[in-house]
Parts: sequence; C-alpha cells; structure tokens
Amino acid sequence: MSQVPIWFERKFEFSFPVELLPNLRARLRGAPARLEEMLRGRSHKILAERTQEKWSAQEHAGHLADMEPLWLARVEDFAASADQLTVADLTNQRTDEANHNARSLEEILTEFRAAREILLKRVDELDASFFARSIPHPRLKTPMRLVDHLYFVAEHDDHHLARIWELVEP
Repeated sequence: MSQVPIWFERKFEFSFPVELLPNLRARLRGAPARLEEMLRGRSHKILAERTQEKWSAQEHAGHLADMEPLWLARVEDFAASADQLTVADLTNQRTDEANHNARSLEEILTEFRAAREILLKRVDELDASFFARSIPHPRLKTPMRLVDHLYFVAEHDDHHLARIWELVEP
C-alpha cells in the first residue's frame, strides 16, 4: 500500500511570497533529471508492473509528460488574464489511453524533458507582474497566482516521483 497521499485529497495553502519563484523554477527544471535518475537502468518488467490496477512506474512517468499541455495552457491563462484556469480532465483519460507501458522509456523521458523546457521558456518570457496575478483554480475553488500554479506543478511532479520511487524501490 502506498504511503504517498492521494493527490485529489491534498490541500494547498498559497501564502508564500512571490520571491520564491527562483526556487520553484529550480524544482521544475530538475524534475526531468530526477525522473531519469529514478528510471534509467531499470528493467522494463519493473517499470511496467502494475499493482492493484494502479499505474506502473512508466505510466506515472508518461502521466508527467501528459500533464505538460495543461500546465502550459494555465500559464497562457495568466498571460491572457482569463476568468478561470483551464479545467483538467480529472479522469486522466489521456494517460489511461496512452499505453505508456508499450512505449520506450527513452521516448517518454525525452517527451517530458522537451515539454518542460517549453513550459519554463514560456514562464521566463512573462513579465514579473504576472506572477502575483490571481485566477480561480476550477477544482480547488481558490484564487491561484502564477507562482502558486508553478508550486502546484512542482508538487504534482513530486507526488508522482514519490509514487514511482515506491514502485521501483520496494
């Protein structure tokens, strides 16, 4: 049984200062390398093993790549001063249908790294005033600043990295 808290049960408090942005950028930039370090050199059998009909380590890795378009869309919501952040597919249909276990690990890792670079490049292009602007998050029902969104993404990364670690290092 996993010791990682259930993602949809997590509560978030966004009260930290915008000045933590460089720390968040470092976490986000480092996620692909941490994922690669956890998974490279592992057998496909270990990476693709499912327990209790839950995602395998490789499916969790694929999910991280699958989420990047949403994270980028939400950055664009801030740039456009949208009324609400883009809604996520809470059923994770994209990941469930992707058959990540049939893909090569290298393809998944490359996809995640490339997508994360696009996200960070877009974030780096934005004026500092965007990072304190708030837009309601559709599921959490709370205002979220762009810096909060980046924290949310970093926490989502770490959630899945922790779950992957449980799966590959039992």
